[in-house]
Formats: sequence, structure tokens, C-alpha cells
Amino acid sequence: MLTYCTNIHPGESWEEISTNIWRHVPVIKAAVSPTAPFPIGLRLSARAAQEITPRAAARFQDQCNKQSCFVPTINGFPYGSFSSGTVKVRAYLPDWRSRKRAEYTRDLARLLQMWLPSSMTGSISSVPVGRRDHIKKEDLPYIRGNILVVLKELQRSAAQGKKIVLALEPEPGCFLERAEDVASFIERLCLPSELRPYLGVCFDCCHSAVAFENPREAFSLLADAEIPVAKIHVSSAVRLTTNHSQGVRPFCEPRYCHQTYIKKGDEVVAFHDISEALAAGPASDQEWRIHYHLPIFDDGTSLYGTTNWFIKEVLACRPPGALLEIETYTYDILPAAIRAADVASSICREFQWLRSCL
Repeated sequence: MLTYCTNIHPGESWEEISTNIWRHVPVIKAAVSPTAPFPIGLRLSARAAQEITPRAAARFQDQCNKQSCFVPTINGFPYGSFSSGTVKVRAYLPDWRSRKRAEYTRDLARLLQMWLPSSMTGSISSVPVGRRDHIKKEDLPYIRGNILVVLKELQRSAAQGKKIVLALEPEPGCFLERAEDVASFIERLCLPSELRPYLGVCFDCCHSAVAFENPREAFSLLADAEIPVAKIHVSSAVRLTTNHSQGVRPFCEPRYCHQTYIKKGDEVVAFHDISEALAAGPASDQEWRIHYHLPIFDDGTSLYGTTNWFIKEVLACRPPGALLEIETYTYDILPAAIRAADVASSICREFQWLRSCL
């Protein structure tokens, strides 16, 4: 199954989000899925989730039916505002230490129960516990308790015929960064065996590439640990091998964290943002990978490269059944030279590129 994440469309209230969905999704569906039902990769803020009444949820389902659309997944990573102002570390807060994160995710689960077709497994992607520098050993009991709240809700949903997986999304600089972090964390949670099937992973291609992860090894490790890969974010990062200071300049912007991992020989050094990497002083024999979601069709220029080749490696070894969700939420901050004339054109071109790889 192939979709795109609607976090590319700005909006925090339910009115803003639903208006943008029905402004853009029918246009994109007509271009990429004119005859087949179209999956919506829905992003909902905590505010929107709280605003959706049962009547509003039913109206949304009716509109999905009219437009031949359905909702198999919700992006529940950013709790609050994600498309304006300075987001930075706020994208990870509240994290899984907080009951607010559990309540938000449970709200999403109850909505997805209403919208998810009964014939498929749904997913809710979420923050990878939190930022690494925010999480302490003594936080684990609170984190476990909050995750259990959600998993028990998902167990009840499955008993009613709607199976949903909570998919933690590893990211550079976070408590869960790589597949081995996920496996170790879930083992430490000591979950009841009956709840384990409801906790899995959203594998983000951009994040994994930035961390210099081997996707085949990552998927093998997750399979051995019996951790489901519910969703794959199809995304691409910035890659620089020469002229680092010049090549990175178009991607220096203030809204999001752009974690930068630098490899020299066998050593990888991690920086929280581009500015820190620049301050450390670039060297000619370094490879830089930067957490900046580029359109997946972008092959780069003479000044910068991309990791869209990494997507092809992921596709070649991906677990069967994992939903593919294009996630290029950066459209309105992309450098003008690589930004398409309109967002629908950009998304349609990404679908075309991805389908050519399948």
C-alpha cells in the first residue's frame, strides 16, 4: 500500500486539517489513483484529535466514502504545531514520559478505530520515546506505564476487529535511533506477551540513512526480535561529500532540527543541528548526512547530493505488508530551486518516482 503523509499540508485545528485534506487529496488521487480507493496518511495534532466529535468523525468517514478514500494510518509524532514558527525540539514534546502523550495517542487510536477498514492492520507512528538528552534511567517506569495505556487500548480495538500497531519512529539524536535501540528498549519494557504485537516500528528512510544504518541488517534484527514494521516513511536526506560549507547553505533554516552526522573513515560524529557541524569545521574527506526531508525524486546537484538511492535499498529488503508513506513535510521551506510550482505537483512526481522503483 502506498500513500503520502498529510503533514505536508499546514493546519493544527480539525477545521484547518480537514479543509486542506479535501482541497488537496482529491486532486492527488485523480492523478495517482484515479480508479482505485486511495489511502490517506493522516496527520492529526492533539488539538485536532480533541476537537473531533463523533458526529465530525462520521462526517469525515462519509466524505472518505464519497471520495473513494480510506485512512490506514495516522502520524501521531508531533503533538502540537508543526507547520509554522520555530518547531525544533518542540516536535518531540510532550514525549513518552508524559501522560499527555499517552492520552493524545489514545485519542488517535479511538479515531482510527472508527475510520480503519476492518480488513487491514492500521498504524499510529509516534515519537521514539523522546530526545536522548531528555530521557533518564529513572524515567523508564513512567514511559512503560504510558505505553501500556495505549497498548491496552489497541488490544481492546483488536478484540473488536480493528488491529492497530503503535509504531515508534527511530530518529537521529533520539532515545531510539537505530533498530538495535528499539529491540533493546522493548526488551527492557518487559511487556505482557499478549501486548507485544501492538508495539512496532515506523522505519524512516531519511532518519536511517542519516544514522548510517544498514537497512537489511536493521530489518533482520527487528524480525529476529519479532517487532513488526508497520510503516515505512519513504524520505530522502541531504548528503554532502565535498564543498560542505557551500553545499549546506540552502538548507540552513530555523524551523526544524536538522541533525547532521559526519563520517570520516569508520568514525561517525553526531551534531544536533547544521550550525554545530559548521562550527566544528568541515574537512574535505568527510561525508555529511543531514536530516532534511527532500523530495524523493531529487537526485541533487553539483553542490549537494541526496540519499534517495537508500530508498531503493530499503525497498529491496522491506518486510512484506509494511505500508509505504511518502513523507516530505518540508515543502514550504525547500530552497526555491528545488520546490515544485505547487504541492500537488510535487507529491504526484514523488509517487511517480517511487512507483518506478517498485
